[in-house]
Amino acid sequence: MSKLNVCILFGGVSPEHAVSLRSAEAVLNHLDTEKYTVIPVGITTEGQWIRYVGEDYSLLPSGQWQDYSGNYRVLISPVRGEGLLCFKDDVVSRESIDVVFPVLHGENGEDGSIQGLMQLAGIACVGPQVAPSAVAMDKSLTKLVIDHADIPQADWLLVRASDLQSRMDEIVNQVQTRFSYPVFVKPAGTGSSVGVSKAIDAVSLRSALLAAGEFDEKILVEEFIDGKEIEVAVMGNQSPVASVCGEIDSGSEFYDYDAKYVTDSSIAYVPARIDDEQAELVRELAVKAYTAIGCRGLSRVDFFVTHSGGNIVFNEINTLPGFTSISMYPKLFAASGIPFGQLLDELIQLAMEAA
Repeated sequence: MSKLNVCILFGGVSPEHAVSLRSAEAVLNHLDTEKYTVIPVGITTEGQWIRYVGEDYSLLPSGQWQDYSGNYRVLISPVRGEGLLCFKDDVVSRESIDVVFPVLHGENGEDGSIQGLMQLAGIACVGPQVAPSAVAMDKSLTKLVIDHADIPQADWLLVRASDLQSRMDEIVNQVQTRFSYPVFVKPAGTGSSVGVSKAIDAVSLRSALLAAGEFDEKILVEEFIDGKEIEVAVMGNQSPVASVCGEIDSGSEFYDYDAKYVTDSSIAYVPARIDDEQAELVRELAVKAYTAIGCRGLSRVDFFVTHSGGNIVFNEINTLPGFTSISMYPKLFAASGIPFGQLLDELIQLAMEAA
């Protein structure tokens, strides 16, 4: 049986570029080279596509991979059948690709853009397709779908960054009329908690709105949910399955970027410290949200379970969750009996089946 040519895309023009490098390092180290011809392609912060020819994937997080001797420029052609176009010594050659695994987080990778390119090129792609990727990336659109699916979620208000300079006082008053402090302020289109702030008064609310507006025109203000942060990994096409539930104790004000990727303050509990009935309902709602958005392949679905009453509240869905050595998605499926390498095999197979 011939090997599948698997292209791992990493990096990207995104605030989450650094997270992608760490995810890609873990994925590349766990791919079975007996089954796959692995084609690592990195996208720099300037948008250059580079075929990384080295085998030392520990060079990815530091960025040293970009300077590896022998690297060359590439691109994936939108023309069906052309695959990867390679530019070496003024000669253009082609390398076939069976499936792309976009280990890309955030905009220009998780938002439907790469998925659209793969659709045009006729190349199988791990993860959800264009529409669900775009909907899940834009939290305001996600909330509309989740509301239609009758899944409980935090109350929210949409604010436009372009209105902040001229209407800041009006917006602050609107928020204070609708919510009690604290509130969370988020850019609508980022992941990994990039640009997210917790506002405790009018002064910090103004700062949080301006900070979120640096990342996106659309800003969400959400009510504070006092509860445990519960995450579920979901995998599948027509018949998705949910992992065991995991719990994040951030060790900080909330599970921000630093708590996820920089400091060691957060603690993960797998399984989550909730009762069996709650865990089963969370898993059911995770699959329901996954199906409502139209996902295939994989996603991680996040909830709160309130300290008072044990109510389950949807938080967000991440269509290309982190795959770092400490990321919850692979941890949750490992705890469900599917180790990292097998998980990658199954995700690649799901992509091939859906192509």
